[in-house]
Amino acid sequence: MVRKAKTSPNAPPISVEPERSLPKGEGHRSFPVVGIGASAGGLEAFEAFFKAVPPTSGMAFVIVAHLDPTHTSLLPELLQKHTKMQVFQVEDGMVVQPNTVHIIPPNKDLKLSKGTLYLTALEKLRGTNLPIDSFFRSLALDQRSNAVAIILSGTGSDGTLGLKAIKGELGLVIVQDEGSARYSGMPRSAIATNLVDYVLPPNEMPAALVRYTQHAHSGQQEISGTITASVLEAVYALLLSHTKHDFSLYKENTIIRRIERRMAVHRLADAFTYVRYMQENAREIDILFNELLIGVTSFFRDPESFKALENLLLDYLKDKPREYNFRVWVPGCSTGEEAYSIAILLQECMEELNSYFTVQIYGTDID
Repeated sequence: MVRKAKTSPNAPPISVEPERSLPKGEGHRSFPVVGIGASAGGLEAFEAFFKAVPPTSGMAFVIVAHLDPTHTSLLPELLQKHTKMQVFQVEDGMVVQPNTVHIIPPNKDLKLSKGTLYLTALEKLRGTNLPIDSFFRSLALDQRSNAVAIILSGTGSDGTLGLKAIKGELGLVIVQDEGSARYSGMPRSAIATNLVDYVLPPNEMPAALVRYTQHAHSGQQEISGTITASVLEAVYALLLSHTKHDFSLYKENTIIRRIERRMAVHRLADAFTYVRYMQENAREIDILFNELLIGVTSFFRDPESFKALENLLLDYLKDKPREYNFRVWVPGCSTGEEAYSIAILLQECMEELNSYFTVQIYGTDID
């Protein structure tokens, strides 16, 4: 009864100039992949950003913009004037390459898997499509700590849910400051999550990005070696006094990885220095607290567990009377996917048993 996700067939590839085509196929080397989302006012922000990007940064850039579905995009040609990197409109099956800019074509949804970009047709030409969220989620799953999300000018909130997936995998999030954005809706929505690492104008983002990636990848072992038991005790104490939540029984590896990431953001090589920084900056305690609460969730996550639950429910509910009231509590419901998955499963169980009764589902979360 537990379903498998349905996949849509790939849309026909969109052609680019043959002499500039990138290779297709699976497999990829390890380098940062930077997803950049923008809507209205994005062109101005893109130009300022790429003027400041070093042509040999070692990163790949993937642009997901809200484009007019009825017109051919001129964005690749326009951005090529502002960077020495090669700029491509994405073809289905194109492999991401460092020091290269990849741009989504109109009318398409974009996903990344094993370092390869895949295009599918948008379900709706206009309306509630959220292509930035969709790409960021695939970027997080594929690249994990190598994933970077950047949100630039735009209306609405596209990108906000996707950035949470990036942070859940220890990636980096940079957002345009509202003062420099022509339209501040998307940046404001992202900043409100309290999960953004840097809030900057577009022309200052590349320098921060380069500094972070160099520090994060060059000094990881040295950073880890400074996170001792006494450092962890000090962090637990600060979190407890400031948030009233005790993380001393939390997964130690998760705590260490989050501390390492925050140290990389601030370019700190010594964990005792980070503890002092927390003591002097209460906002840093709030940020670490929020990052520790990021929920990694999806519908019917861990199918074996849901299959086991289905069997238990079918056996437990088979003799229950029609007036029976069945209550469920999901204590760590995150954004609700697990609670809704259980609701779907219960509905299917009742249909199979041909017996219907009242179901109440409660979802709670510390966040």
